[in-house]
Amino acid sequence: MTDEADPILRRAAWRLIPFMSLMYVASFLDRVNISFAALTMNRDLGFSPQAYGFGAGIFFWGYFLCEVPSNLLLQKVGARLWMCRICVTWGLLSMLTAFVRDPISFSVLRFLLGAAEAGLYPGMVLYMTYWFPSSTRARFIALFLAGVPLSNVIGAPISGWLLGVSGHGLHGWQWMLILEGIPSLVCGIATLWLLPDGPAKAKWLSPHEKAVIQAKLAAEPPGALHGFVEMLRDKRIWLLMIPDFSIVIALYGLNLWQPQMVKAMGYSNVQTGFIVALPYLLAMGAMVALGASSDRSGERAGHVAFAALCGAAGMAGAVLFSNHALVFASLCVAASGIYAALAVFWTLPSSILRGAAAAGGLALLNSFSNLGGFFGPYLMGWARQQTGDFTLGMLLLTGMLVLAAVSVIWIGRTFFRTQSS
Repeated sequence: MTDEADPILRRAAWRLIPFMSLMYVASFLDRVNISFAALTMNRDLGFSPQAYGFGAGIFFWGYFLCEVPSNLLLQKVGARLWMCRICVTWGLLSMLTAFVRDPISFSVLRFLLGAAEAGLYPGMVLYMTYWFPSSTRARFIALFLAGVPLSNVIGAPISGWLLGVSGHGLHGWQWMLILEGIPSLVCGIATLWLLPDGPAKAKWLSPHEKAVIQAKLAAEPPGALHGFVEMLRDKRIWLLMIPDFSIVIALYGLNLWQPQMVKAMGYSNVQTGFIVALPYLLAMGAMVALGASSDRSGERAGHVAFAALCGAAGMAGAVLFSNHALVFASLCVAASGIYAALAVFWTLPSSILRGAAAAGGLALLNSFSNLGGFFGPYLMGWARQQTGDFTLGMLLLTGMLVLAAVSVIWIGRTFFRTQSS
């Protein structure tokens, strides 16, 4: 059965994951392009570092409140229609952010953007459980998540360039937010044709191929949680929030402040865009490589911990070194470690959740952990306002990555030792 299933799963991956990754590129671009807008928006609107950090991070409170309901609705309505709704609403709200005038309107629209986008990431992880067995999931999650650094590779140079565009009474940062919201609308409409609700609805699979996938998934190892209430009572889901939160707080603390860090070194907006793109280009390779290594060995927690510690070393080096080349190298290590850790991490919860437990559990875990996306940028803004530089904030985020490494090793050894996946 394994030999027969493998080529079918590979074909499914080629049909689904590039588009899923493209959706996440658009999503993440609309989520973090505010970091480039801030290079001129903060001055135009008179935002303090703390006001910007709060508004950038409040996105994740909207995400937190709507994540579980959104994922449960995805399971009920179907991936095709629900992902279309998510993409279209967040694209429109991202474009509307171009017209904010003060910290209050900025924070309100960022909150609504988070609410609109809630459910995309855990929904996609849930969707992959409909198609791919746990033994192959790390590489597929890594390929999907490669859309996150890819959004920065593509978006950073474009965003830096768009900041210099003006006309029709709009500043460059406003044109950037408007134009970069359009791909989300296109992805939303395309979802109706390109994302079947599951193998049973895929017109490009024969009845026999559908049966092969179903049999492969039915042969998963025992011990998974199926009920929503059963999931809520399982301590593993709640404990996994510790490493996930710790990774996410570092990810967004770096993401939403890195352009300002680089520009403060004396570079132009366009130069900043190209410099910021490099760490994310390398992070894509690190994610795929670590995901493949984890699938080959069947080991998860150790891979997550190794990547988190690499990220911690890079974060510390970025502010402790003074040589620009060493700073850029450190940022590359930081981004590679953070994103690779996150990609492999999601194989742990997805290996023990099925059905309603998967829909609710993945969303619950992601919603709580993504609050790190609020605290990371806000912490960086607070630290910079207190000290005048980025050192304290980056070192605090370094400590969070160390916590992620230590906690995931303990969780893995205590609760996942018997899991081959």
